[in-house]
Amino acid sequence: MGRLDLRERIKDGVFLLDGAMGTQLMARKIEVGKCNDVLNIESPEIINEIQNSYSQAGSDAIITNTFGANKYALGRYGLADKVEELNKAGVEIARRAAGDEKYVLGDIGPSGDFLQPLGDLNPAELRDAFAVQAKSLLDAGADGFIIETMTAIEEAVIAVEAVKSVSADLPVFVSMAFDKAGEDFRTMMGVDVDSAVSKIVPLGVDAIGFNCGKMILSDYVGLAERFVLAVKAFGKDVVILAEPNAGIPELIDDQAVYKVKGEEFAATAEKIHLAGVNILGGCCGTGPEHIEALAKKLKN
Repeated sequence: MGRLDLRERIKDGVFLLDGAMGTQLMARKIEVGKCNDVLNIESPEIINEIQNSYSQAGSDAIITNTFGANKYALGRYGLADKVEELNKAGVEIARRAAGDEKYVLGDIGPSGDFLQPLGDLNPAELRDAFAVQAKSLLDAGADGFIIETMTAIEEAVIAVEAVKSVSADLPVFVSMAFDKAGEDFRTMMGVDVDSAVSKIVPLGVDAIGFNCGKMILSDYVGLAERFVLAVKAFGKDVVILAEPNAGIPELIDDQAVYKVKGEEFAATAEKIHLAGVNILGGCCGTGPEHIEALAKKLKN
């Protein structure tokens, strides 16, 4: 029996993403500050090992190691000419971990620059850059796209438009990074949940939600509830996703240490799911232990 179409699958019960990549690379003594995306060609066995561990832990989808594989982010390392190569390799590695039954999501992260007039980034050029990355992920065989850790609504919209320009068929997930702001939640660029939903959902995305942020676990539950209310009020059929961090790290011997273990993380994720969120995974500080705990809690 073949797998469901991805759009059908994300509406058919809990759908588990994987966990952090950066945290796992640091645990393997990869130099902090190194371009993680170049490991797709320099050390593919390390990326494959991490993604295999997530697949075995219970992830339904593997996210490619291409978060910073756009020309602007790669350009800071002198690798702007490696966009196609690194994205292609990222999909191929993820596919080996996902196999034929699970899904591969092409990961697109922010440029790291500010759009005009706040910065020097030209919107049309940024759209072209995201389109080149998306085309590379598409041609390599990704099953869908996840645009994540966005903080500026304008950049998120441009990323969606770029993906849609090269693929009218594959599902698109969009995730923004929020922090607590008084009794509400906002991104670093001041975007609130209602604004994110009202501007991104009409673009025809399949899922919207949040990842990362600097919050305690209970705040992620509150953020999930805000998203559910906003999506319901908007009246569109879109799935909500959540990839919380493993709480707030503590600085120990100059290292950021996340102390939230799998069982505690899964208990929070269960509350997020009960609030109305079907797509769940982990961001900073999470690992296979957390995804395995999620699978046991939410799938059994």
